[in-house]
Amino acid sequence: MAEGTNYYIPASVLGIALLAKTPSLLRDWRNPTVVTVYALILLPCAGFVLSAPPTVSAVNRAASISNLSALLVHCIMTAYACASLVLLDHWRGEAGERDRTRRRVRVWLTGCCTVIAALVVLFALGEVPVERPRDFDTYYADSPFISVMLVLYLLTYVVAGAATTVVCWSWILDIGRRTAQRRRTAVDSSLRVGLLVLVVAGLANVIFGSFKLAAIAARWAGGEWDALNESLSPFISVSGMMIGMGLLVPAYGPPLIDRVWQPLVGICALRPLWRLAGRPGGASQSSLMLSPPWYAGPEQVLLYRMTTIHDWMLHLSAHCTDGVREAARRRAQEGGAASHEAEAAGLAAMFAAAAAARARREPPVPDQGARAVAALRCAEAEDRDLLISISRALAAAG
Repeated sequence: MAEGTNYYIPASVLGIALLAKTPSLLRDWRNPTVVTVYALILLPCAGFVLSAPPTVSAVNRAASISNLSALLVHCIMTAYACASLVLLDHWRGEAGERDRTRRRVRVWLTGCCTVIAALVVLFALGEVPVERPRDFDTYYADSPFISVMLVLYLLTYVVAGAATTVVCWSWILDIGRRTAQRRRTAVDSSLRVGLLVLVVAGLANVIFGSFKLAAIAARWAGGEWDALNESLSPFISVSGMMIGMGLLVPAYGPPLIDRVWQPLVGICALRPLWRLAGRPGGASQSSLMLSPPWYAGPEQVLLYRMTTIHDWMLHLSAHCTDGVREAARRRAQEGGAASHEAEAAGLAAMFAAAAAARARREPPVPDQGARAVAALRCAEAEDRDLLISISRALAAAG
């Protein structure tokens, strides 16, 4: 693999994400959340580019300053850690306490600017004549001013990781308490996943930063733990990508859950009822032939299947027996099922018996069709996922 490829590939991926997000930034550039999300893509992209050994040499030669690229990367990663905490504050502030959010954001930004200014001053006061694209931290660990710069950067990195972990974990607990009292939404699920990723990434930053500090301390004590620093460098890049992913999941997760994941779950849940609908003589052949196009998304496929099944039920209603539905519903209730689950079990038993009756070519039962349709309409008013509930009842009945 060419030198620097493992840095340029993730930078290219982030660059594509930047291009995709640029229109939204131009439309809503006054929104601090949008700006922060854009910064959280831009900063690691720049960090990956500047960390690649070929770029390190090119930047140093162009500026005629040895190891300038190392300073830039340290400043970028400090800003990235700050932006992560700023976005978390903006997210929590959207639910209220905007004044408190603004104060916290100002504290983070002031601290970040102070640390970056100190890094620049310490780098200017120190001496780094030998270009070290891979082991800058440990090579200059005992150099005057540079050692202070490295410790300041790593302490900031560890503190930011610890703060991210604490904030995200407390938020996860808050979500758990809220969703215990109501139905969990796609926003809750995606936010919880994103926060869990951030907790792992924050802990990783604390561990990696502590290990690098240990390697620097070993240099001060006359030892050499350079291998520890070099072996952790790739994992720190992965940790940075995890933070980006954890921050983007809550932003893009709800649409994916609503338009992709939940329809796919619904399609899978409808399989028992769909197989019953597909039996010879079960559903109208015209509806079964109108398949969605090959490029249809999960939402379209789910809508097609539910429409086809519903059409089949209406055609089958003349063979339904309301006594079968009522008996199955009563058995389910006696077994401890909730009211909507018992109703779905009754309908499942009624339509399964009707399908078997029509397969045996038994004559329709007079006046039963209207009763079956009325029961179906009444249940649909109570359960918006009625067809899925019926399908699950069929699967449970075997």
